[in-house]
Formats: sequence, C-alpha cells, structure tokens
Amino acid sequence: MVSFIRANILLLNSKEIYMNEEQEWLKRAKRDFEAAKINFKEGLYDISAFLLHQSVEKMLKALYVKRFKKLIKTHNLIFLAKKLNLSKDFISTSRKINPFYIESRYPPLFVAEKYTKNDVSKLIKEVEVMMTWIEKNLS
Repeated sequence: MVSFIRANILLLNSKEIYMNEEQEWLKRAKRDFEAAKINFKEGLYDISAFLLHQSVEKMLKALYVKRFKKLIKTHNLIFLAKKLNLSKDFISTSRKINPFYIESRYPPLFVAEKYTKNDVSKLIKEVEVMMTWIEKNLS
C-alpha cells in the first residue's frame, strides 16, 4: 500500500522505492564521465581515473537496479559486472578501473605517475563503449 508520493519517491510500508531509479543512476554516471573527460583534458589523470570508477560504478548500479529492482551497496566493479553477467570485455574494463576507487585517493597507494595520459585515454574509450551498451539495455 502506498502511503504517499513525494519528489518521485513512493513510500511503501516505510520503505522508499525510487521511481525510475536506474535513470537517476545513469544520469549521475554520465555526469561523472563528463567530469572525467574534463579532468583528462586538464592533465589531471588521477582525478579522471577516479571519476571513471565512479561513472562505471553508477552505470552498473543503474543496470542492477533495472534488472533486480534493488540496489546493491558495493564499490567493487568486478563483483557488479559478474553479478550482471556482463561480457568478458566489460569485466576486463571493470578490473582495470576497480583499483582507482582506493588508489587515487589515499597517499600510501597514490602514485601520480601511475595514471598516464595514454592509459587513461584508452580507459575513457572503453568506458564510453560500456556506457552506450548499458544505456541501450536500460530502455
């Protein structure tokens, strides 16, 4: 039984269920992806890499919410990609990007030189392919 509707949220027996939640995740993923490209152009490859992780995570969560009607709380891209039975290429992209969530943020693990222009440029292209595929699968 629906208690009331406010700002695109259904309150169902005290549990919030977001209408079109996957579209919200996708919208945020696209925003992070654009920010990753901007930081890349500015030569901030470590920040770009971190934002690529955020973008992929949100894309995968969009697809997960669409398929399973619930949110899974994790930052592990490999785990999400495997749960979604994605292609080996997408799992490979997830594997490359997965460490950026931690490595790009914590000084003991952070080495700016690790994030090269060439490597991040390739990942941007891979993430763009992934985003296009996920967008098609959300419709």
